[in-house]
Amino acid sequence: MGLLYLEFVGLLFIWNRNIYRNFYWWKQYGLVLSRKNGFEFFQGLSLGLGFTFGLFIVESILGWVSFSTPSLKIVKVIFEGLLSALGIAFAEELLFRGWLLEELNRNYTSLTVLWIDSLLFAGLHFVKPLTEVVRTFPQFPALLLLGLILVWSKRSNGNRLGICIGLHGGLVWGYYILNVGQLLEYTEKVSPWITGIDNNPIAGVMGLFFLGILGLWIRRKIKTN
Repeated sequence: MGLLYLEFVGLLFIWNRNIYRNFYWWKQYGLVLSRKNGFEFFQGLSLGLGFTFGLFIVESILGWVSFSTPSLKIVKVIFEGLLSALGIAFAEELLFRGWLLEELNRNYTSLTVLWIDSLLFAGLHFVKPLTEVVRTFPQFPALLLLGLILVWSKRSNGNRLGICIGLHGGLVWGYYILNVGQLLEYTEKVSPWITGIDNNPIAGVMGLFFLGILGLWIRRKIKTN
């Protein structure tokens, strides 16, 4: 998978050089080395991490999950999770909110771009056997909403990609720490449709609800700007 992605990045160089005569395409995609982009990255990372822990704290208060005492390996899990989360976030954001979004912007209206990009982001997470698609389909609305949120985030931050990578990475990182670190125990007092199919928070009503709150906050930020 890593080799395939390196080939994709190589193709971006060829594509932009030959089609658009653009030798600094990463800047157009929002990958710029600036203090503001760095600040937005850490802002997004904190927001994503806080969002994930906040969701499970609420579920703990409601008695749907309980927190376990962390083991000595938790420090290793935290650092491994950070590297893994940032790798996933960088790869997906460069693809969806970088290349794809900019290609769509050339030919479609802002609203059309928003929905096409978000639908493709959600849909491509279901490239798997049909039985698995059906079983895990409850996460589709949340993935679609997350796609919308990430596009809104980029647009509300000067078309820079730092906020998207940070937010996406923070969400993945938080879940990695709790899941791989074995810090959660589900009490099974409510249906998995509430807390998430396969203990995946975005495949449940609570995850969708919290993403809705996040989306409303970002939309309000856009209107304020």
